[in-house]
Amino acid sequence: MQRPASEVYPSKEFVSSLDVAILSVATANPEYRVNQLDAWEGAKAIFPHLARMEALYTNTGIETRYSCVPPDWCKTPHTWEERTEVYQRHALLLLEEVAVKAVAEAQLSLADIDMVVLNTITGLSIPSLDAKLINRLNFRPTVERLPIFGLGCGGGVGGLARAARLARGYPGANVLFLTVDLCSLCARPNDPSVAMFVSAALFGDGAAGIVLRADSSPRKIGQASRPLITAVGEHCWRNTEHIMGWDIKGDGFGVVLSPDLPALMRKALRPAVNDFLHRNDLHLGSFRGFLLHPGGRKVLETAEDVLEIDRDLVSHSWAVLRDYGNMSSVTSMFVLNRAIRAGEKGQHLLAAFGPGFSAYFTALTL
Repeated sequence: MQRPASEVYPSKEFVSSLDVAILSVATANPEYRVNQLDAWEGAKAIFPHLARMEALYTNTGIETRYSCVPPDWCKTPHTWEERTEVYQRHALLLLEEVAVKAVAEAQLSLADIDMVVLNTITGLSIPSLDAKLINRLNFRPTVERLPIFGLGCGGGVGGLARAARLARGYPGANVLFLTVDLCSLCARPNDPSVAMFVSAALFGDGAAGIVLRADSSPRKIGQASRPLITAVGEHCWRNTEHIMGWDIKGDGFGVVLSPDLPALMRKALRPAVNDFLHRNDLHLGSFRGFLLHPGGRKVLETAEDVLEIDRDLVSHSWAVLRDYGNMSSVTSMFVLNRAIRAGEKGQHLLAAFGPGFSAYFTALTL
């Protein structure tokens, strides 16, 4: 039974600080840049019965997105075999790029990486993508690997949290977190549903890589002060599986995207945030910025309203939504990267949402 929004979820004790340093962040997109107005013209041809719903495309807050395949690819049906081959090929290209960039920016070599945590939701690979990446890059054969699948849009923040926990458990180890999603490959033109139509208005492709390390003095690694992960947490609401996810269809993933999402966030987000803050002895008013996963305009507007925060405190989320759309798990890492490179300082809250329905939180000191 859903708890009322006014209830603060009880906690037994505070969670100790993680103090895991972010040594570097790298991002990448595939080659095809798609203008949102062009995407709308393509959508009308595929979904003529929904042509009256133009506002779903023009009022998203998105101007451009990126795709690993040309727009015409999404206009024709494809088999699981075709989708999987394209997914693995392009995912590995992007992962190789962000892995090399992130490790170099951290002033390390690939052989210095002790653990690789790799998250994805938009395709399948066995062996997992991290294993295949080892055949392309000069990681040590003893590197430890953790593939993650199923966290959806929350997988960036949720996967980063798992990587931070590993880094904290092995002080001095260099942990490489990677996340990649190719949402364009999940377009199914033979699916006439509104959910598919809406997802085609929002999603794009990208990848990100982050190097983490926990030392005795994590803010000072080398000569530069590093961003610090101080706390992580999450919340999963019962009986909300219908909100977001995949159905397995004969020709690919079928999107599950309920219009109930904003209502659920409006009712239940604030208590979950309050609980995370309480468990970690944090206060909402102490944050100088909010790095929210830009799942769409309504998601950001609802979060701003529920948390009672000004638009300028969420500016990096809106900018990433405008320039890249929703890249599922990857989007939050783009928001984090933008904030770091903009020179933001002080406490920030990184948050994302995914199937379950779940929320993922990370407190940062930039």
